[in-house]
Amino acid sequence: MQSFLGHAMKAALLFAAIFSASAHADDALYREFGEKPGLAKIVDDLYDNVLADPRTQPYFEDAPIKRIKQKLVEQFCVLLDGPCEYTGRTMKRTHEGQNIDRAAFNALVEDLQKAMDKNGVPFHSQNKLLAKLAPMYRDVQDRE
Repeated sequence: MQSFLGHAMKAALLFAAIFSASAHADDALYREFGEKPGLAKIVDDLYDNVLADPRTQPYFEDAPIKRIKQKLVEQFCVLLDGPCEYTGRTMKRTHEGQNIDRAAFNALVEDLQKAMDKNGVPFHSQNKLLAKLAPMYRDVQDRE
């Protein structure tokens, strides 16, 4: 009986160690971005950048800043495999009718890159997030 309990305990500890390691591996990218506090800083800097950028600033006039920042943090967190849930609308619904062209979309990407650089996000990690965001241009861009 004691041998069975000893083996069961070892198996349970081994399972916990494996599960713990895989959980940490899955959120490694999220951690490289500084988790939720780091994402909030990146989004704050991104918003400062888009408001200072004449190519993107007109799209953010009279926009609900607090809500946009909150939803961007949620969205980035989900894309980076963090422990979050995105509660916003679809990208298509959010951006429809805003007449966003490719130049404005690309400018926003540049502004995001500057924000990530400022916050020390490694280049390879930036590329991983950008690769996840890139397909969204179809839902964001209204015109060429």
